[in-house]
Amino acid sequence: MSAVTEVAAAVILRGDPASPEFLLAQRPPGKVYAGYWEFPGGKLEPGETAREALQRELHEELGVVVDRAWPWVCREFVYPHATVRLRFFRVGSWHGQIAPIEHSAFAWQRAGVAASVGPILPANGPILDALALPPEYALTDAEEHGVDAELRRVERALARGLRLIQVRDKRLPDDDRRRFAEAVVALARRHPPARVLINDDADLARRVRADGVHLSSASLWRVGERPDCERVAASCHSAADLARAATLRVDFVVLGPVLATPSHPGGSGIGWGEFSRLAGDSSLPVYALGGLRPELLEIAWRHGAHGVALMRGWQ
Repeated sequence: MSAVTEVAAAVILRGDPASPEFLLAQRPPGKVYAGYWEFPGGKLEPGETAREALQRELHEELGVVVDRAWPWVCREFVYPHATVRLRFFRVGSWHGQIAPIEHSAFAWQRAGVAASVGPILPANGPILDALALPPEYALTDAEEHGVDAELRRVERALARGLRLIQVRDKRLPDDDRRRFAEAVVALARRHPPARVLINDDADLARRVRADGVHLSSASLWRVGERPDCERVAASCHSAADLARAATLRVDFVVLGPVLATPSHPGGSGIGWGEFSRLAGDSSLPVYALGGLRPELLEIAWRHGAHGVALMRGWQ
């Protein structure tokens, strides 16, 4: 097996965090894959951390100094000429004027919209899909609040910008859960591009025309292949779960519980340190789950999360 080349890559973001713009740069003539578009960055030098390489490469390639960057996903890709492990950082703040010093050109693109430039470097393609995921993932709790009250909560949240919902409520009677799921999907359709996933029931997801299914950690190991749904997510609690989710090619995962939660009295959660360790090698976007509130989003970003998954804090 060939040696793996470690690379730091920058997803430079600007604008609304829920629908940001990001920067792509074009590889210059004379380089492998010349003319292809990529996220800027480069190889780690001996003794250098990924964050240090990110700082150096962006200064050399674009002429900017990074003020704030968060670790995000880690993808390994085998090219004909090399195997690379790309550690992507989301760069939220920098100073200096961006210039294509070591690239032919650069272009700002909108997350969730087909890229207007191409071709995209193969290792970078899945990152475009991941960038379309919003920072909040809401889990419904009609079992506690009541179906009507929960639908009102969903409607208010969609009006304020919520765009990703999981219909959980596994203990509702089957007919009640189906009607509730249908109502949530109907509300979401009024607020495109909002998406709805159904917890652990791909058949129900298809019946109510939801956007996909969210697998429990048990189902993650029980299914033989990725469910036949447009979007698939999964709950993870360990490195093995995260690896299994990557094997099934799910779109994103939730990891936790991070902090203590009312639903697990006496439990302390895995904590941010363990969350950061587990998420740091994930090839999939990871939402932090457990005891979180919207105001903890930046703390989650600092520890490698894509965003926060919330049951009680999203109203």
